[in-house]
Amino acid sequence: MTQEQGKLSIQRMCQLVGVSRAGYYRHWEVVAPDEAEMAARDAIQKVVLAHHRRYGYRRVTAQLHRQGNIINHKRVLRIMGEDNLLAIRYRKYIMTTDSRHDYPVYVNLAARMTLTGINQLWIADITYIRLRREFVYLAIVLDRFSRKAIGWSLDRALAARIAVAALEQAVERRQPPPGVVVHNDQGIQFVCHEFQEVVKAHGMVPSLSRPANPYDNAACESFMKTLKQEEIYCHRYQDFDELSAHVEEFIETYYNRQRLHSALGYRTPEEFERDGISAPNSGTHNAATMLVFTPKEEEGSGGPDSISPR
Repeated sequence: MTQEQGKLSIQRMCQLVGVSRAGYYRHWEVVAPDEAEMAARDAIQKVVLAHHRRYGYRRVTAQLHRQGNIINHKRVLRIMGEDNLLAIRYRKYIMTTDSRHDYPVYVNLAARMTLTGINQLWIADITYIRLRREFVYLAIVLDRFSRKAIGWSLDRALAARIAVAALEQAVERRQPPPGVVVHNDQGIQFVCHEFQEVVKAHGMVPSLSRPANPYDNAACESFMKTLKQEEIYCHRYQDFDELSAHVEEFIETYYNRQRLHSALGYRTPEEFERDGISAPNSGTHNAATMLVFTPKEEEGSGGPDSISPR
């Protein structure tokens, strides 16, 4: 029985069901929906659906705050749980790094750098994506300062060309000054001559993670996890072209421009770059431009990693 039950008066409805008016009003005060609660649920639902259920409660809370809805994160978590709006997470993994090769192994420069702007440290990685009848591979290049995806390439083959294509796209888009450090794992696609020739042709400096140590390239690992959990595992792509269209939309439109990043103070990569300290091609020097780095010497050759002042 509600307060707007047709054209019947409250008194008449109470008579029909055999309750007093005072009892009815006491009951209504208990069960009546709270307007603030309903508004919060509506706002939370809009954020969740706008981001295709990719957001967990912390990002939903951050987005609400950006919109002027100051709601405690614990309340957001409770409401999302009650309304079945919590993000779905998957855990899958397959090794794509083959570090068994005889190519030069370079010093890990990334761990020594303190970043003040973009185009100082780029990081790269490769992951697999499973289609109905085949595996395909994605190479990505991120600017470590802003976590923005600046180059990527999809290919059916796990070959050097996929890493080269992603790096060349990043160079074309950013037109970086000399001295950018390009960091990646010791996968053969990154240490091979084809990739390193592109690195050096543009005045960039190579840097490699330690063997079997994903923490050295954690930002790329985090990006790949986000891509898979929020896009890849949510769809069954029919073919390579459909996958390519979805990956492009996720990277170029959603990840770079819309998705709030916790490591960036819940800003998007593009917002973080816009508010950043250094601008591209500003000519500011970073750690890489002040040093010359050469490949590691073979163990037992009598010398440490070579780092000499320019």
